[in-house]
Amino acid sequence: MKAIVQDAYGTADVLELRDVDRPSIGEEEVLVEVRAAAVDPGVWVLMTGRPYLARVGGFGLRRPKVPVRGRDVAGVVAAVGAGVTRFRPGQEVYGTCPSGSLAEYARAPQDRLAPKPAGLTFEQAAAVPVSGMTALQAVRDVGGVRPGQRVMVIGAAGGVGSFAVQIAKALGASVTGVCAAAKADFVRSLGADDVIDYAHEEIDRDGARYDVVVDTAGNRPLSLLRRALTPRGTLVIVGGGHVAYRFAGGMGRTFRAPLLSMVTGSMFRGRRLRPMFSRERAEHLEELTRLIESGAVVPAIDRVFPLGDAPGALRHLMGGHPAGKVVVTVAETA
Repeated sequence: MKAIVQDAYGTADVLELRDVDRPSIGEEEVLVEVRAAAVDPGVWVLMTGRPYLARVGGFGLRRPKVPVRGRDVAGVVAAVGAGVTRFRPGQEVYGTCPSGSLAEYARAPQDRLAPKPAGLTFEQAAAVPVSGMTALQAVRDVGGVRPGQRVMVIGAAGGVGSFAVQIAKALGASVTGVCAAAKADFVRSLGADDVIDYAHEEIDRDGARYDVVVDTAGNRPLSLLRRALTPRGTLVIVGGGHVAYRFAGGMGRTFRAPLLSMVTGSMFRGRRLRPMFSRERAEHLEELTRLIESGAVVPAIDRVFPLGDAPGALRHLMGGHPAGKVVVTVAETA
C-alpha cells in the first residue's frame, strides 16, 4: 500500500509517499481502508520529535517507532480480528489509529472506532475524532459546562476550538470566541454569541464574567486568564501554545497545571485551574455522532489536500492558522 512515512525526525521534508506493507491486525483490531484522514498539532510533534519530552514518552528517541503519520481516520472496514464484535467488513467507520492513518490502509483498536455519522462525507468524518473528542472532554467533562453559563473559547477558529464553540452551545451555554478579526464571521457561524478580536481587545474586556474559559492557545499569563473568570469559574488548559523548539513544548503548561493551581491558589481564590488530558474512546465518538446527527455540531474544514501532498497539509496547519480542520483525502469515495 501507499503511505506517508518518515525515517527520521525533522520538518515536513522528511515525509515521503512510499510503498509499504499493509498492516496486519490483532484479535481486537480492525483493518480500515482509509478514505480520508486529518492532521493536527500532535502529528507535527511526532514528525519533528519536538518537544523532546514526546520522545521520552515512548515515540522513539532517535527516530519514530511508528513510521506512518496521521491519527484521525475515516473509511471502510476491510477486515476484523477474531475478537472484534462491534464491526463487520464493508461498514463505514471513523476514529483514531495509533499505527498511522495517512495511508491506504490503517490498523485501529475496535474501541477507538465508531460507525461514521449519517450524512457526513468521509472528509468531514475524518475532521472529527482527535479535535472533537478533545473539545468534548474539555467542555463537558473538565469544564463541566451547564445551561445558562458563560463560556469563553480562546482559539475558537482552530480545530479544537471550532468544536468547543459548538459543543458549549449544544450544552446551553452563551459562548464568546477569541480569534483573529479575519475569522470572526467563521466563529459566529459556529454559533458564538460574541467574538473578541485578540489583536485589538483582551480577554478581560468585560471583566470577570465567564464561568468557564477553555484556552487552546496557551500564550496568555494566568493572571490575565483569571481576570476573565467569575469568582468560582474554571480555566481549562488544552495544550499550551507552539509545540516546537522546547523540551516540553505545549505539554509543559498542561503538566504544570496541578502545581500551578496549588501555588497560585491565593491568586485564583476559589477559581479552578484544570489541565486537559484527552482520552480516545468509542463512547466519546458515539456522543459526537449524536451531536452531529442532531445538527448541533458540524465539522468545519479549512482545506483538503491529496495524500501525496500530506507534507503541504502539515505546513498549512502550522503556518496558516486554518479555520477549522485540515484534511487529507486518501481514496476516492463512491
